[in-house]
Amino acid sequence: MRGLRLREDTPLLPPYCDKPPRINTLTTLSTVAILRTQPETVIEDYQRLFELAGGTAALQPDATTILKDNITWHFPMPAANTTPWQLEGTILALKQAGFDDLVCVQNQTVVTNAFKGEDLNGYVPIFRHHNIPVRYNFRTEEMTWIPYRPTAKMLALDHIYPEGIHIPDYFIGKNIVHLPTVKTHIYTTTTGAMKNAFGGLLSKFRHYTHTWIHETLVDLLAIQKEIHPGIFAIMDGTTAGNGAGPRLMEPVVKNVILASADQVAIDAVAARLMGFDPLGIKYIRLAHEAGLGVGDPRQIELVGDDIGNENWGFKVGYSTHNFLAWLAWYGPLKVLQKLIFRTPIVVIPTFIGEVEQDYLYWPLKYRKVADKWRQTTTWGAMFQEYQRKGFLA
Repeated sequence: MRGLRLREDTPLLPPYCDKPPRINTLTTLSTVAILRTQPETVIEDYQRLFELAGGTAALQPDATTILKDNITWHFPMPAANTTPWQLEGTILALKQAGFDDLVCVQNQTVVTNAFKGEDLNGYVPIFRHHNIPVRYNFRTEEMTWIPYRPTAKMLALDHIYPEGIHIPDYFIGKNIVHLPTVKTHIYTTTTGAMKNAFGGLLSKFRHYTHTWIHETLVDLLAIQKEIHPGIFAIMDGTTAGNGAGPRLMEPVVKNVILASADQVAIDAVAARLMGFDPLGIKYIRLAHEAGLGVGDPRQIELVGDDIGNENWGFKVGYSTHNFLAWLAWYGPLKVLQKLIFRTPIVVIPTFIGEVEQDYLYWPLKYRKVADKWRQTTTWGAMFQEYQRKGFLA
């Protein structure tokens, strides 16, 4: 199947920006690269994957490139977070292609600690070994949240934030490489490249958007196309996450990695692999209809290994957390959102969420799940090698 050529319109300078976004004149193909891999070859496979997916052409050569890893849970839960080999393989692929000006940007949520996450998941030694500086979008001395008025019509963000949309000034004019994993999600069915922009471009209190999460992800992709001269995604499916994700999952070894310059297409292919109809997932369909990428698998060119017809049969499933989330964002308690989440009362659900995930789910169940993965799988053994040595390449 041949990929569709997409045209990215030249953005106008949005009002209130301190510095203009780089004009994105790149034309990309809706091509997704997929490779089967194994621990012995994964670092080299990531470098080959970058080339197959056209990573060099997708990024602006003279711009700083942001590495946006994905710390969904600060605990080392397999499939929930960027893997250390994904991070290191991507760094080496970028450097091999001549992208030496690299920086990682971390974010936090009301229940996830960025410092704890990058430590427990083994990123810190990799950053040090490969001389990658790290910035934090919640530290005012490192970047400033500025008002941003998109040229694209917003589906939800302008209504969610009537006082104005704010983004970190540091992101403007820089390439971005997203590092998501293949997994399910209780709000969006699947989560990947498009969802990975959520933490970087929205503040710590981005849970305001959950009722309109699909529209929010489309808005964020439109904003990314205005502010980044190059966008690329490298997705790890060596161990994929099935169940009530993005944290409470069953890790399933799948031995695949994916990459694409089309954020919609890579999410569509990952969704298809997991067993979902991509166009049946609202955020993929809306982005496809808006021309922000290709979500129809029939219009996506797959390169690399022939695994596009696999169906893993994943299901989102249900949990107590699912039910509470439904009550708050979509159910009868929806009318109380402003009272609960935009006033000091927010400390109550925040405390409940932290206790539930860090002091109940992790110690009582998911630490054992992670331990079993480390003891019984080759990827778990590789994770322990990273923990021991700090880096491989």
